[in-house]
Amino acid sequence: MDATEIKSLIEEQGRAFEAFKAEHNAALADVKKGTEDVVRTDKVERINTAVSDLQAALDEQAAKLAALQTSGAQTEADKPVNAAYNAAFDKFFREGDERELRAAIKSAPKADLNIGTPAEGGYFAPVEWDRTVVDALKIVSAMRGIATVQQVSSNAFTKVYNDRDTASGWVGETAARPKTGHPELASETFTLGEIYANPAATQRILDDSLINIETWLSNEVQTEFAYQEGVAFVSGDGTNKPRGLLDYQSAGDHPFGAIPTVKSGAAAALKLEGLVDLVYDLPSERTPNARFTMNRKTQGAIRKIKDGNGNFIWQPGLQAGQPANVLGFPVTELAAMQDVAAGNIPIIFGDFSGYLVLDRLGVRVLRDPFTNKPFVQFYTTKRVGGGVVDPTVFRYHKIEA
Repeated sequence: MDATEIKSLIEEQGRAFEAFKAEHNAALADVKKGTEDVVRTDKVERINTAVSDLQAALDEQAAKLAALQTSGAQTEADKPVNAAYNAAFDKFFREGDERELRAAIKSAPKADLNIGTPAEGGYFAPVEWDRTVVDALKIVSAMRGIATVQQVSSNAFTKVYNDRDTASGWVGETAARPKTGHPELASETFTLGEIYANPAATQRILDDSLINIETWLSNEVQTEFAYQEGVAFVSGDGTNKPRGLLDYQSAGDHPFGAIPTVKSGAAAALKLEGLVDLVYDLPSERTPNARFTMNRKTQGAIRKIKDGNGNFIWQPGLQAGQPANVLGFPVTELAAMQDVAAGNIPIIFGDFSGYLVLDRLGVRVLRDPFTNKPFVQFYTTKRVGGGVVDPTVFRYHKIEA
């Protein structure tokens, strides 16, 4: 999508939002008169959905742009030096011939971290294939665009915390200096789980077609990986998967305690006052990088809320790469977030660099021509972890029962 098309999409969303505001105001006026029009109410919901669809399309383009800016176009200097491994891996993919691949592994530079041969016959994809999958995940996995992403070389990552309990005091020039309190250290370990996809192709297609293995593999696995990650980053319990944002509701869940909760102030509904309380409960030093996360249903509900001057608190982005905002803060859509309902947490507000995504370097592929003849299955795995580094930079918005 070029700049002209993106501009057209922004303009179309602006027109749709203006139509939504007009119809919603008319519907509210009907309610006040006691003459509610079902047809108009249905029209409001249809326009609301259209605005959401247009915003989702704009968010997708913004994510693609951000991914390109982060990874950059591949130059000759970026291309992997071990061309022999790439060619041998392609032959293994198509024909199942491991001989050249094993020879390439033996002669590979020791610094090439993506090359390995597990006993069960799986091989790590070439470096540029791994980049392709990771770059695709940046586009379709929204959390990767707002969280801190770090590559690790082991199965766990441990962070040490200082409880900030150092004491001090005022004294005179010759007064005694009694011993003061000292900080205690605690640690939090983030473990990695394994995420997988199992795409398949017939041997005839692999033999006869000019299939681009790299493109095919990344397209097959990215959607499944992104879906599984998206759920885990929000609600995962940390067992063989990342620990999600919603799993920090108890004091003992982290050395710094639970993520604080701000209630909505309304039974089974969102309320302007509750959202304002949510924003102002976060420390001011964290608000410059703060944002809202919610699913599209919640975004649709917020789109109907006005401030005291009759202005809608949800506003669309006005240029390419700029997300929609609520009360002046950007909004990121996370499909796995809870809906607006009594007792649920449909919104998390805060600085999402406080969530850590861990990637174990390397996408591994196991070629399986036996399980499902005449298909050849490519059991593809990647190890991923995640968790909250600092719960004090987030706020839950909980709907009252």
